[in-house]
Amino acid sequence: MIRYEIEGGNLPVVICYPEAGQTLCCEGGAMSWMSPNMVMQTTAGGFKKAFGRMFTGESIFLNEYTPTSGSYGLIAFASSFPGSILPFELKGDGLIVQKHSFLAMEKGLDLSVWFQKKFSRGFFGGEGFILQRVSGCGTVFLEIDGYCKEYTLGVGESLILDTGYLAAMSDTCTMDVITVKGAKNIFFGGEGLFHTRVTGPGRVYVQSMPVINTARALSPYLQIHTGSNDGGINIKLGD
Repeated sequence: MIRYEIEGGNLPVVICYPEAGQTLCCEGGAMSWMSPNMVMQTTAGGFKKAFGRMFTGESIFLNEYTPTSGSYGLIAFASSFPGSILPFELKGDGLIVQKHSFLAMEKGLDLSVWFQKKFSRGFFGGEGFILQRVSGCGTVFLEIDGYCKEYTLGVGESLILDTGYLAAMSDTCTMDVITVKGAKNIFFGGEGLFHTRVTGPGRVYVQSMPVINTARALSPYLQIHTGSNDGGINIKLGD
């Protein structure tokens, strides 16, 4: 088990202290700082896994960090968005997570692509066709957009979520898409046409600030201008 501590409040960072023989894996650019005795090795982890990560929009390659001297090393991974970093201790079970939420994990865990089984679920559900699955034995750290609320669902129990609010769920849960009922609700309710329904048994992790919603909220206040002297893009605050 990796020794770690999470600091920073709403701008979190997880600081890990791997011992000799322990290796942490992350995507390129995820490492924030580390001790000099940590050595990096870049790997694709096999063609099948690399190809699957490409479909999720993640990096094809993973970086592995291992202490080469001393009793332990130090390595930190900071969140890229205000919210939470959650540790999950997997014991042979699996976790389905949103794209871009994977931060780091112990070597030995399996990070793979997870496809929606039905076209409509991925196309209309807002969570996408392709999610990620982490499985095996060990610790994985996930980035959560905003605050995370955990629910435990029994067999047949369900939770209805708006688009983008599903952060993760047990791989024993199932996901489906339901249509908002009533023309007035559809056109004037402001909640869109579809919701995501997650059904147990298993645990569901809901995030309070999906990054896509935050981007939409800020977009009216940003003006993007092209054609500057240096050929770049200038972003200015709107009125």
